[in-house]
This record gives sequence, structure tokens and C-alpha cells, in this order.
Amino acid sequence: MTTIDLADLRLAVPNATTLWTALAETRGHEVVRRQGFQAVTGDEHSGLRIVLRSSSPGKDDVDELTELAKGWSRGPVLVEDAFGSVDMSAIGLIPRKLPVMIRRPGDALPPPALEVVRVEGEEQLRAAERIVVDGFPLPGFQPYRPGQAFPAALLGRQEIELYLVVKDGELGGACVTIVDGGVGGLYWVTTLPEFRSRGIGRALMHAVLGGPLKELPVTLTAARAGKPLYDSLGFTEITQSTWWASA
Repeated sequence: MTTIDLADLRLAVPNATTLWTALAETRGHEVVRRQGFQAVTGDEHSGLRIVLRSSSPGKDDVDELTELAKGWSRGPVLVEDAFGSVDMSAIGLIPRKLPVMIRRPGDALPPPALEVVRVEGEEQLRAAERIVVDGFPLPGFQPYRPGQAFPAALLGRQEIELYLVVKDGELGGACVTIVDGGVGGLYWVTTLPEFRSRGIGRALMHAVLGGPLKELPVTLTAARAGKPLYDSLGFTEITQSTWWASA
């Protein structure tokens, strides 16, 4: 892509900051809010997560987030820049490109071919957490420790929901959704390795896009393996986000 659709990007980025705020607050981590960026200062497992909020952040904001990233010593560093507004190479961060996508409300989807359940209690939350930590995966949270990635307090957050897929009586996949400001967001759409190519991801997408997110624009950042599914469901690319990460 040669241009960025800023209107659509301004739907996607605040949704992502809502996710990281919910996780930070339930994990007991500090959230740094500035006009040009938002940062979560986590622990050795979650590390430092910075999300750029502007296509033209001010010099003070760029200087502050650069110093945060440069001086961070507890776990990994990740700077998520969908706007292409900073260059973190000078402090040793490594760029990776991932497509940010959006789907507008449209044609109805058929019901999921597999059973999809909304997480309602801590036992189901632990099941979803384990699937995401081990299957997505989330290396910083491995080996799996219950409640470290997804604290029990997430169950009390109105903006966040988690879903599980049942295949042949076993749990095969999970995902997280955020609804905030009339926009839906999809995160960590995960299929366990032993269940891949068996309709798990499509069942999750049909369930949430045809249910709680049906009337909303929905955004996500796609991993390479998931993009063909998202393309087939009517998602279109907004831009290639740059994720600057520590080695």
C-alpha cells in the first residue's frame, strides 16, 4: 500500500490501546498516557508495550517513548507503530511488518460449524489463557502459569470478552474481543497445533462476527497464517504496521 487510511486507522489504534489498558489494569501495571503514545510498563513477562497514537507525535513524546524503550530492562520491548511515525532502529529495536485490517458490517455470515462458547467463569478463562499462551504463542508467559497473562479480574471488564471453540468434545481454540467506542477488535485468534486446518479459526470468526460484533466495524492485526481467512471474510488492509521489538 502507498497511502494510509487514517480514518480507519483511528478506529483500530484506540481499540488496541483499550486492550492494553484492560490488561495493564488487571495485572497491576502502570499505564503512561500521552497525546502521541500510550505505554504499559509491565514486568519481566509482559515487558514494555508502547502504542503510537498519532501520525505526527510531538518531539517531546518521541523523546520520552525513545528513552522509555532505550532504558527498559524488565522483559521485552515492543513499539507498535501503525502510523509509521517513528524509527527505533537507532536504539537497536528490530522492525517487523504486520497488516492492520478492518471489516465493515455487511452480509450475514452462516452460524459457526463448531460449538463456540463465551468465557463466563474462571475455569473457562484459564482454558482460554492456556490456549493463547501455548498456541498463539506468548513466549513471555511460558511456561504457562495460571492467571499471569489473563488475570481473573478480566472477567469483570465490560469491554473485553473471550471465546472458546469445542471440537469433538475438546477445546481447540480461543480468541479475545474488545468493544469500545462503537468499534470491535479481535486479538489472539488462536488454534492449538493439533487442531489446525479443522475449522477452528473460521468457527471463532463466524461466531463473533455474526454475533456480538455483527453491527460494528471490526479491526485486527493479522499474522501471516491468519490473513487468508480474514481476506475471505471481507477484511481489507488499512496499512502495514511496524512493530519494533527487542531481540
